[in-house]
Amino acid sequence: MRETNLTAHDFILPLFVSEKIDKERPIASMPGVSQYSLGEIVDQAQRAHDLGLQAILLFGIPRDKDEQASGAFAEDGVVQKAVRAIKSKCRDVVVITDVCLCEYMSHGHCGVTRMDGEHFHVLNDETVDLLVKTAVSHARAGADMVAPSDMMDGRIGAIREALDANDFNDTGIMSYAAKFASVFYGPFRDAAESPPQFGDRRSYQMDTANAEEALREVALDVDEGADVLMVKPALPYIDILWRVHERFGKPTAVYHVSGEYAMIKAAAEKGFVDERAAVLEIMTSLKRAGADMIATYWARELAEWIR
Repeated sequence: MRETNLTAHDFILPLFVSEKIDKERPIASMPGVSQYSLGEIVDQAQRAHDLGLQAILLFGIPRDKDEQASGAFAEDGVVQKAVRAIKSKCRDVVVITDVCLCEYMSHGHCGVTRMDGEHFHVLNDETVDLLVKTAVSHARAGADMVAPSDMMDGRIGAIREALDANDFNDTGIMSYAAKFASVFYGPFRDAAESPPQFGDRRSYQMDTANAEEALREVALDVDEGADVLMVKPALPYIDILWRVHERFGKPTAVYHVSGEYAMIKAAAEKGFVDERAAVLEIMTSLKRAGADMIATYWARELAEWIR
């Protein structure tokens, strides 16, 4: 009689690859999650695929940063090298690449900034130009899908146009269409080494109080050619997930983020909740609410539990 059933194909595994390390480095604020070296990332992708997972979501940590995020779109950038290595050894895994600049910017923001006295501005159009270059470089390296997570206006249309112009018509776009300014991103910034050096990201990420605006943001991305729509974070925005799934009828993803992960891990370590039961309940609720795919740091464990 059960209406909602989980399968390994529902999950996307986020992976962090770093140019700065030679061996796995555990993330203290995310027990069970690590950064991996370029030499290790292929094995991690292969292991995920062997467990039955179809897709990974790749984040890169460069050796050097600057104010133009040049490492994001460099042909020999960390993500570009990782994608080529993964695709040479494990062709069947779907490689989705994060397209954002925060990991590559010396100031940690998701775009080009300009100071105005004590205040700063993120320059939308200048940032979109860099995002386009990044997405094309990822596609050239072999990425199956690019995932712009920056929340700049107009970047989906610009990326789609550039991909098509460079004969990457089959490269998909997973848009972070409704990404909210959330307290639950904290541990991720440890993993990606991307905390803002000044200010915060509320000027370009969604206001947590706004649902109708979120739907307008999603509609813009649909019009511009997004293939998959992402809502982020997960549980605090499960109402948005449901409304996006129902209104637009397109493949819908949700990202169960680092802070949500860390909370369950902390509660489980203290014996307050059963980790496996809690995770299965959460993931079932997300799928029930309309998620066709779920990015989660538990993807490997879920594949094993379900099997």
